[in-house]
Amino acid sequence: MSVQYGSPEQRIDVGNNWLIRFVAALIDSIPFTIVGWIISWAIFWNAGFGSPLWQFVYGWGGWLIWLFIWPLFYGIPLMIYTYVMEKSASQATFGKKLMGLQVQAVGGGKPDSGKVFKRNISKIIWIVFLIDILIGVATHGPDPRQRYFDRLAGTTVVQTKQTFGAASPPPPPPPPPA
Repeated sequence: MSVQYGSPEQRIDVGNNWLIRFVAALIDSIPFTIVGWIISWAIFWNAGFGSPLWQFVYGWGGWLIWLFIWPLFYGIPLMIYTYVMEKSASQATFGKKLMGLQVQAVGGGKPDSGKVFKRNISKIIWIVFLIDILIGVATHGPDPRQRYFDRLAGTTVVQTKQTFGAASPPPPPPPPPA
């Protein structure tokens, strides 16, 4: 079951939109997850079971890996990748392109560099990104397709082509009232 927003001529299938965005994010995250795990394994786990580094990782300091080290191997490269791809002419990462999505400014058109950076900064630390998504899904903003950081940046993700039997893509939302 999906929730429909907007007038009949501007229907937004919110459930389908979030599902398509989730699949696009999975597609984009696969190479970064693999590379991140390889690098972290080479540095930490390859040190050997008896090493002080191994004891640190599985001792009291293991949580430091997930909070501060993992973002270096996964979060920062992912944020840079999404920034560069969404700032490009296509305004989409590879996953978004495959799923028929595009990042736009709220009034339509290409977002500037600052907006693209702002919308992607939450991707550095996974828990912040998760909260960003949950707030976007759970609360009603001006556009139901926006994550919280999309709202802060003034951007939205719109469907540019039909994927997997989805409804036809709606036009970009109107600009917010002044």
